Amino acid sequence: MDAFYLEFDDERSGSFKPLVAVSDDKKVVLGLITTKSPRLESKDKIIARIREASKYVPLERLYLSPQCGFASCEIGNKLTEEEQWNKLKLVKEIAEEVWGE
Repeated sequence: MDAFYLEFDDERSGSFKPLVAVSDDKKVVLGLITTKSPRLESKDKIIARIREASKYVPLERLYLSPQCGFASCEIGNKLTEEEQWNKLKLVKEIAEEVWGE
């Protein structure tokens, strides 16, 4: 295993403190963008969360993604295709701002 894919899209996920146990050879993909709601997250809040996680895992080993697939159950989540694309655009914008192009 090269990476951990972790969901941190809501308060139930807890803090990033357990990331301190991730070994130096592993990547951590932070699922900070929810697929459960069409509401777009605040770019500034997501960047702040990434910075918070970087206290435990260096930024060069952190990645950003939606917390899970857009159809994580048989009936899917209540997002339109356009809302899903907007979420992915947000991930791209944040990644470019945090890690560069």
